Amino acid sequence: MPYLERLRKILEEQHGMILTSDLARFGIPRTYLSIMERNGEIERVSTGVYKKADSVEDELFSLQARYSVSVYSHETALYLHDLTDRTPLTYSVTVPAGYHTKTLNASGCKVYYVKRKLIELGVVYLESPHGNEIRVTGLERTMVDIFRNRNSMDIQLFNDALKRYVGRKERNLDLLYTYARKFRVQQIARQYLEMLL
Repeated sequence: MPYLERLRKILEEQHGMILTSDLARFGIPRTYLSIMERNGEIERVSTGVYKKADSVEDELFSLQARYSVSVYSHETALYLHDLTDRTPLTYSVTVPAGYHTKTLNASGCKVYYVKRKLIELGVVYLESPHGNEIRVTGLERTMVDIFRNRNSMDIQLFNDALKRYVGRKERNLDLLYTYARKFRVQQIARQYLEMLL
């Protein structure tokens, strides 16, 4: 299959988004990306991220492509897990402690930090609203994160998320308590959950 056709197929499969890293993965020379951009088929969103010219940008996908160590968490994860009806005004991400976040902060994200050894704990892959795969804290890890940051969160959002989580059939309290122990909020998690269970 010719390179341009392969690129168009990748664009279709990735819901109108393509990364320069995709080219290396599929063995396609970068010049073909430039050809498509000159032809007006794609537009550059940011460094290494392109979108189909007639499509809407998948902001969650492109932001994570630029900051690959980031994981969507807190308010954004609550939204993606359907634990709140509020669409996040800014995206919440978690990065490893010590990660340089100047440009990430400038992009308008709310940044949280965890120890490097805990960054991957409870991370899952979900589809963005545009259908692309993104990294998000799992259901239980998201709840642990909001327990950890309960004092800086909107109380109504916190309470609503807690009630929705408790009402979920697929909740896993053992896993939640395991994560809570690792993040040292087990007592707090137990207090809140015992009131609702």
